[in-house]
Amino acid sequence: MTDNSALDPEDRKIVTLARSARARNGVPEGAAVRDETGRTYVAGTVALDSLKLSALRTAVAMAVASGATSLEAAVVVTEAEGASDEDRAAVRDLGGPQTPVLVAGPDGTVRTTVTAG
Repeated sequence: MTDNSALDPEDRKIVTLARSARARNGVPEGAAVRDETGRTYVAGTVALDSLKLSALRTAVAMAVASGATSLEAAVVVTEAEGASDEDRAAVRDLGGPQTPVLVAGPDGTVRTTVTAG
């Protein structure tokens, strides 16, 4: 567990945004990413009959579709213990292997930070 007060303010912000997306939309996961200019992209799980995307992959797709060329950080709020390999790969594709991926529980407490690598 990470003391959220020890997080960088910008990281705390994306944790809050991801948690809000999860709660507002009533989805299993919420996610947020921050691009190289400081812009944030927030998403929830997409679960349509014809399209299924995790919240983190959706947030990365939103960043790409908006013209982001790199990522500074990513967060997923989930009941799962960690970020999936597929989610980390999406972050790595845009941000590189050293991009931090914060994994927080539904209460917003960051449980772990891994790299996209």
